[in-house]
Amino acid sequence: MDLNLKNKVTVITGPAKGMGRAVSLAFAREGATLVLAGRDTAAIEPVAAEARALGVQALVVACDMTDPVQADALAKETVEAFGRIDVLVNVAGGSGPIGKTGWETTADEFNDIVQLNMTGCFNTVRAVMPTMIGQRYGKVVNVGGTFGLKGRAGRLAYSASKWGLRGITKSFALEAGPHNINVNNVAPGMVDGPRFREKVCANLVEKHGITLDEAMTKHAQDYALRRVSTDEDIANACLFMASDVSRQMTGVDLPVDGGWAAL
Repeated sequence: MDLNLKNKVTVITGPAKGMGRAVSLAFAREGATLVLAGRDTAAIEPVAAEARALGVQALVVACDMTDPVQADALAKETVEAFGRIDVLVNVAGGSGPIGKTGWETTADEFNDIVQLNMTGCFNTVRAVMPTMIGQRYGKVVNVGGTFGLKGRAGRLAYSASKWGLRGITKSFALEAGPHNINVNNVAPGMVDGPRFREKVCANLVEKHGITLDEAMTKHAQDYALRRVSTDEDIANACLFMASDVSRQMTGVDLPVDGGWAAL
């Protein structure tokens, strides 16, 4: 199926590694024009080079999305370079403290992850809205998490930030809908990769005295499909939500977790 994303100007935050890299290259394979934004431009450049090798334009922009001035500058630079903004995919985010109860979580730990996962996404969505409204077209995909659909012990700060992101997504969807703009939330479950293995699974290893392989299997057993998601699974969901195939979906939480949050 042709998702009709060729030449669509697509801003992606957090593109340097993991899900962000997979999302960036998935859009590149669809022929989208990329604007890759993040704090560490040196880490983003190799992804941009991979995208260009696939035959698409890829602009790298330095942006700390928690700073509203930099988010506005990202939108301005994108329009100056390509004349429009068709898609925004907010992948940038963090995990916060793992294995801490709410009362063990410090105020700084809580505020830091809320600032990144909620305020950062608010800033970028807010920044692209005037352009999308003016052209009467836009797709916003926020990458949340299933702990924002069901609470999780030991992940209070992260869970709170992703619950808050859902509210931001739904309110923007209601406000932007009359302007032909879709705003949706893709909610990954556990996604295999360094952060999952070295932080999440490592916490289980320490807590239960099991091996890393046993910890990974324990997580997989929580899901109906008995497997942990991959970066590509998340990228495919983002492609779907950014395309006109999903034109009648907005304000939606789409779990990509092998069957956990919705079952």
